[in-house]
Amino acid sequence: MKKKVFHLSVLCACFVFSTVNAQEKMEELNEVVVTATKFAIKKEHVGKIIYQITAKDLINLKGQTVIDVLDNIAGIQINGTNSSAGKNKSTYIRGGRDRQVLVLIDGVPMSDPSGVTTTYDLRLLTLSQIASIEVMNGSASTLYGSGAATGVINIKLKQAESKPFTLNYQTSVGTNNSQKNSSLNLNEINQNASINGTIKKFNYFTSINTSKTNGLSEASDVNSTSKFEKDNFLAYNALIRFGYQFNSNFEVKLFSNYDKNIYDYDSGAFSDSEINDGENKQQSVGILSNYNYSKGSLKLVASYSKIDRMFNSFNGWTNATDYYDYTGKTYVLDVVNNYKFSKEFQVILGLNYQEQSNSANSPYGNIDENLAKNTIIDPYLTGVYNSSFGFNMNAGVRFNNHSEYGNHVVYNVNPSYNFTHNFRLISTYSTAFIAPSTYQLFSQYGNINLNPEENKSIEAGLVYSKSKTFEINSVFFYREEDNAIILPDYITYQNAQGTINAKGFETDVKINALKNITFRFGYTYTHKSADLDYIPKNKFTVLVEINSIKNTYVSVRFKNIGDRTYFDQWGTGSNISLEAYNLVDLYTSHQLIKDKLSVFAQVNNLLNEDFIETIGYTTKGRNFKIGLDYRF
Repeated sequence: MKKKVFHLSVLCACFVFSTVNAQEKMEELNEVVVTATKFAIKKEHVGKIIYQITAKDLINLKGQTVIDVLDNIAGIQINGTNSSAGKNKSTYIRGGRDRQVLVLIDGVPMSDPSGVTTTYDLRLLTLSQIASIEVMNGSASTLYGSGAATGVINIKLKQAESKPFTLNYQTSVGTNNSQKNSSLNLNEINQNASINGTIKKFNYFTSINTSKTNGLSEASDVNSTSKFEKDNFLAYNALIRFGYQFNSNFEVKLFSNYDKNIYDYDSGAFSDSEINDGENKQQSVGILSNYNYSKGSLKLVASYSKIDRMFNSFNGWTNATDYYDYTGKTYVLDVVNNYKFSKEFQVILGLNYQEQSNSANSPYGNIDENLAKNTIIDPYLTGVYNSSFGFNMNAGVRFNNHSEYGNHVVYNVNPSYNFTHNFRLISTYSTAFIAPSTYQLFSQYGNINLNPEENKSIEAGLVYSKSKTFEINSVFFYREEDNAIILPDYITYQNAQGTINAKGFETDVKINALKNITFRFGYTYTHKSADLDYIPKNKFTVLVEINSIKNTYVSVRFKNIGDRTYFDQWGTGSNISLEAYNLVDLYTSHQLIKDKLSVFAQVNNLLNEDFIETIGYTTKGRNFKIGLDYRF
């Protein structure tokens, strides 16, 4: 592919030398994070890099999706970000696959036991409902269990405001074109409305979101003599939450949400279909409670979720349409207590219970819910020591009891040292255990003799800041994966022979050298020995933020995705190299009425870069979006 914007990438790189990645709020003294211990802890006491996307950051990201935002974080690559809305999205952190990433929503672990890899579909979330995001790259299985082998994405939803009634309405419209189409048709429409408030000890939050996208074919028609049809994507999200503050130390929240996607999809790479369509539905209910006492805190999370996936697929062999129906159910109970023995030492003790089941009806065989079921009971213990002379230690162990695979032990050791308030060295050694999914065990491709995957990870790095003018964090990582589950012949799942390793480093820098102008830079290098999965070796991101005009924000984002290698197992049977590509995005917002009414506009892929994200599938060209946000 012709690199028509190479000259621009060099110019941008020179212009923003030593700048930082998008929306990552880095080290500030006394800044608090939650993901490292499940409880609030000063960021300077944490021996891992945690990327924060704050409520302030999200104000300048209106009109984007959760996937758009996460794809700008160092160490993360989401394949499908720049494809059609209905295209499957795969999240890779530090060279790992998406089933090695755990998504938390308000502390509730999310998964889809009806899927091949139990991966949670991030398209079921809308950014309008989110208050903040923390991303902790690296293994966190000791604290969060199976599935957190390469990272944790911790999403906190918006909370009720202190006044009795608050209304927020946001809408946006935009184009949805490929590189070959410059139409100004408004093929993307989004609306979100929320009502929330607090009345004495009672608080409430409700939100409804709708999105409709058209204009693109999922599959690329570059090799076709005819134009492929446009594929629709519809999304509906509803959330309701009630809370009661019994006193200053004890609060209980009840929540329920309903999310639904309806989509068209094509027959495969370079292959169109007017018949294939699908529907995903998620329903969840649960309770959250937090009790603070003189020496610590006690948290309870209990939830039930059900995911239904249905789709129609045209069968070329029978010249008929096949129907598939999958249902996954998950029960979660997590009780965790944080006890502070002293100012320097605290212990986190928890018990996690999960039950997952999967049922399916398909032309190739059914899955019995009573058979495809497993339970996990995990007690876990973590000790946190923060000395007065700068040494910090986070060490823990988890005893995993799996109904199918018996007992396993995972652990982590995470020392760090603060030489000054501005300079810290960090390091981690950790292990992880990942059980096969019920689909991998009991489907038509299933193998009940599969062994669980096992990971070992190390990381080492530094964090440095100079007042608020310069900040940097950089970390090296290395991970070994044994018993990786693969489908080598499309007949039966197997454990891969040998060890797969992934290594690399992440670097983030932030510079506030100029008044009202911030430069942000991020770079990730990833090398994986096998199982390449479209992961780029080099990923370079730049963000320039300008606040020099009153009540106006302007940003220019540049992203370079380096060369990627994909093993074409079902086609050529060899590695295929994909060329690098560059994307430039513009965004601006202006407050017409301060803190009440704002308008925003964005241009994505400004230079209409033609590139391949996934072989055989369409990518987005230059597109425009405008919107407004009203708060009463």
